[in-house]
Amino acid sequence: MQFYAFDDSDAHDTRPSTPPMTDASRLAWLRLIRSDNVGPVTFRQLVNHFGSAANALDALPELARRGGARARIRIAGLDEVEREMAIARAFGARFVALGEEDYPARLVAVEGPPPLLAIKGGSGVCRRPAVAIVGARNASLAGRKMAAILARGLGEAAFVVVSGLARGIDASAHEASLDTGTIAVFAGGLDRLYPPENAGLADRIVEAGGALISEMPFGWEPRARDFPRRNRLISGVSLGVAVVEAALRSGSLHTARFAAEQGREVFAVPGSPLDPRAEGTNDLLRNGATLVTCAAHVIEALSPIVGRRFEPATMAETGDDELDRPLDVPESARRRVVEALGPTPVAIDEILRATGVRPGELHLILMELAIAGRLERHGGGRVGLVM
Repeated sequence: MQFYAFDDSDAHDTRPSTPPMTDASRLAWLRLIRSDNVGPVTFRQLVNHFGSAANALDALPELARRGGARARIRIAGLDEVEREMAIARAFGARFVALGEEDYPARLVAVEGPPPLLAIKGGSGVCRRPAVAIVGARNASLAGRKMAAILARGLGEAAFVVVSGLARGIDASAHEASLDTGTIAVFAGGLDRLYPPENAGLADRIVEAGGALISEMPFGWEPRARDFPRRNRLISGVSLGVAVVEAALRSGSLHTARFAAEQGREVFAVPGSPLDPRAEGTNDLLRNGATLVTCAAHVIEALSPIVGRRFEPATMAETGDDELDRPLDVPESARRRVVEALGPTPVAIDEILRATGVRPGELHLILMELAIAGRLERHGGGRVGLVM
């Protein structure tokens, strides 16, 4: 599977077409990402290092042992992922791999994009330029009206509207963009919609040619810790994020923070200083977000970048040379890296300078620690030990 730069000018994705992934490869990818301690970044490192998901699966037990795992890690079995594939087909969904045509165009360029997405609904909607609209669940009537005005204006300008299918602002944004294209991102499996009261809206999104997407397994009930992962996808598939009514410490502000980290535009609708639902949006404005009161403001800001080419995230986190991929490392190098790490996140380049290990050695040591469940990854390519 190759990864290409792309250009979505004139609302079209012009990435070169790639050969379709074989069923065996798709099953191996699903097995690997469903195995213990394999997140998106570790997945890409494993495939990059071992050449395929199948080879990486064979290597997992030894990697976990060398990383100091305290117990045997769970590796997803073929029967497990075949069952999930069958559930997806019965649900009317499919698994789309990173690099395939239907994979959301902008998402390929973020740090650690999901290797596989479950998608139900239209495929073309994922290849068009998109803007996220998020905000309070307990939104005011004025806030919901503003979200709908933004969504309709963006839809008329050929932008897809992305949100999280929550109550309030999210639901209003989806409703207003049904006819022009909308994407709902789930925190749980596609068969575990939250909140349940929006099931009818989800059905209408699919019927209108929009899409439902999730990186989580079918059957996965969303937990509080899963919503930040969903918010990262909401911003990742979008050119920018518009926040309409958000209290301080709300999930919508997490989405805005992810957007800023991913190089997306952040927009905010100003609100009354007397309304706690406007504290978060007003704070965004105070810290540099673009003030918007209509869709034209968003469109004006995004027009110069709609056709910009974005390079996909690199396959190797350390940027090591393809020939520098050792199958094992000296114990002394492993010890120096572990001693340099702690619970405080540190940049990988800093670890390289401090330990003197080769990039390929560090790449492998970090994979071992991750598979063993001893490494926590943070934004900006920083890592820390799980204590």
